[in-house]
Amino acid sequence: MCATRLNKVQWGIVLAAWAGWLLDGYVSIAYALAASIISPLFFPSLNPLAGLIATYLGFAANGVARPLGSAIFGNYLGDKLGRRTMLVITIMGFSILGALRSVLPTYAQAGLLAPALLFMILFIEGLFAGAEYGGGTALSMESVPPEKRGIIGSFVQSGFGTGYFIVALVFSALSTYFGSSMTYIGWRVLFATSIIPGLIALVLRLSIPESPVFEDMKKVGQVERVPLARLIRESGRDLMMALMITTGLLAVNGITFSLYPTILTKYANIGETEMGLIVAIVNLVSLFGVWFGGSLVTYLIKGRKLAILVYTIAFAAIIYPTSLAVLYGGWAGALIGAGVQAFVEAMIFAPLPAFLSEVFSKRYRASGVGVAYNGGLIVGSFAIPITLAISGYLGFLTAWVLTMFIWTVLILIGISFSRETWVSEDLILK
Repeated sequence: MCATRLNKVQWGIVLAAWAGWLLDGYVSIAYALAASIISPLFFPSLNPLAGLIATYLGFAANGVARPLGSAIFGNYLGDKLGRRTMLVITIMGFSILGALRSVLPTYAQAGLLAPALLFMILFIEGLFAGAEYGGGTALSMESVPPEKRGIIGSFVQSGFGTGYFIVALVFSALSTYFGSSMTYIGWRVLFATSIIPGLIALVLRLSIPESPVFEDMKKVGQVERVPLARLIRESGRDLMMALMITTGLLAVNGITFSLYPTILTKYANIGETEMGLIVAIVNLVSLFGVWFGGSLVTYLIKGRKLAILVYTIAFAAIIYPTSLAVLYGGWAGALIGAGVQAFVEAMIFAPLPAFLSEVFSKRYRASGVGVAYNGGLIVGSFAIPITLAISGYLGFLTAWVLTMFIWTVLILIGISFSRETWVSEDLILK
């Protein structure tokens, strides 16, 4: 079947889920793009490397909060009141908090209160953001036929890369316009624009119906009183394997996509404006990667598990040569090296929404998918400061390649011991 044969309501639901991921990419990468700029503003007493590590620990605060948000919102809203209800509430909190970064005081203005407020906003923001993947995946995958989940799931997943692409262009434009004033006002403008994709996502979500699977559950009285408890009792092993996969994958994603801005400016000696353009192009390439990976799952590699395994092995094979190109190949080498990394890495993400939605029961799907995905951030969100800390002893190239390889091996272990979820085109989400 052609994946475009969805009706208007189904496409509305898919776009509403996709828009949440676009917001996540925009808000999360805005912080990564501004990290080198705001580091001396919030941690002026630290040396440059220590300040950068401290700034990226904000990612860790956000990441640790996400699985907690998945559990809270998924358990009490997504699996009890509805996927759509949860996503309307969370998108408002996510976008408002992302924009609130723009009015934070600096250390010179508020002392230690400044980094404390920064980390507090990132943590609370993470609570709302944590509900996005579980709710959006459950809503979209429950609203399309099983044979279309591979390619539709990859489209939903591509929202993050789309947000990254847009915010990278915005950063490049702001850097050109503000120049040296990026340190004073430009980064604030960047964070303030987070409200725009949030409003777009909210409008889309207010116009869609609830998941048909959840509506059927309500009619027959199958809504769980404590979905999280049943998840752990019935799918504990599946959850454990999924957490290994997501921990490794999100760690790799952190030290590639989220770290590219710092790598290009600090280690590859590329200017901020050029860096913005490069990461925008790299993320455009990643969109083709996730769509290509989703197409292969739909039309060639029927197994979700098999696809993730094949794509991860391919990524392991290109880690070292592409890393050399990024660091020592000038702007052209950086563009090619990061582009290849982004394309193959995005392919791994493509089958993930379908895989996770099919491995967990509808009774606790929003909780299960959300906890499985965002639970990977508990450890994975520390990947950037870990890599930067190791680079102080081994040099950046060795630290980057070594940590990328270790996290990739973790993905391979998790997927190897997972069960296949795709059986046939008659598979339904039970």
